[in-house]
Amino acid sequence: MEKLSLIQVASLIESSAKKGITELSLRGKLVDQIEWLPVSLGKLQDVTELDLSENRIMALPSTIGSLRYLTKLDLHSNQLINLPDAFGELSNLIDLDLHANQLKSLPSSFGNLTSLANLDLSSNMLKALPDCLGKLANLRRLIVETNELEELPYTIGSCTSLVELRLDFNQLKALPEAIGKLEKLEILTLHYNRIKGLPTTVGSLSRLRELDVSFNEVEVIPENICFATSLVKLNLSRNFADLRALPKSIGNLEMLEELDISSNQIRVLPDSFRCLSRLRVFHADETPLEFPPREVVKLGAQVHIILPFCHICLLSPSLSLND
Repeated sequence: MEKLSLIQVASLIESSAKKGITELSLRGKLVDQIEWLPVSLGKLQDVTELDLSENRIMALPSTIGSLRYLTKLDLHSNQLINLPDAFGELSNLIDLDLHANQLKSLPSSFGNLTSLANLDLSSNMLKALPDCLGKLANLRRLIVETNELEELPYTIGSCTSLVELRLDFNQLKALPEAIGKLEKLEILTLHYNRIKGLPTTVGSLSRLRELDVSFNEVEVIPENICFATSLVKLNLSRNFADLRALPKSIGNLEMLEELDISSNQIRVLPDSFRCLSRLRVFHADETPLEFPPREVVKLGAQVHIILPFCHICLLSPSLSLND
């Protein structure tokens, strides 16, 4: 495929604007020498979907704010360092993909993107998210994996429509108490951070189905987590020497189907563990757990267990070994 020069891009923008085109894709179509787009980009006022991904764009013209009807913008895999203040004028934007750029910050006008529902900021260089993020009341999906985040703004609690929040591969040491205000949250992943503990407000996440805090420095799982009774999948693995016990009331998580406590220092399971009647997968490899765990043997459901050197399938009331 022959790539477009800057003059050809400008010509394409002019002709697209005259035709009133509503969807335009320039994915991977710009020659490598193009590091910015012409100001004429602002003439695409009828465009609702714009794909500029997989190029080498370093900067966007401020005229991008003129694309008032834009609902979907894909800028992934470019070399964007920052966004113009006018970016906040895209008030109808619903889907925004900025992953795999070089963003170090977001403009204060970002909070004006009040229609935004899906936001992917993964694989950038963000050390913080702006407080104005809390204005995104319609945001349902926020992906900020593989950045350099050290903390989340307290205003995250105002993003009350959030269903999915992915924060893997950052430098987070804690979550704000305001995380408990995300009553619609179903997925929360924190894989590979530096978190030492979860806020007690995590128990308020009544719709939470999946929680991953593996590869952290978690020392204690708060008892309040047992109020998050919609949990289906819980990954506490690889907190190594830090995590030594499960919450005593873990049996309250009656919907739990998968539990991973691998590579921790947990030796004994709480008595309430036997109440996890829906549990079907239990990983405990590289953990000094009593073998076989009596609480697991008492479970009524079939449970697949991964322990050091073996894979066990427990069928109440008998015990059988599988390869």
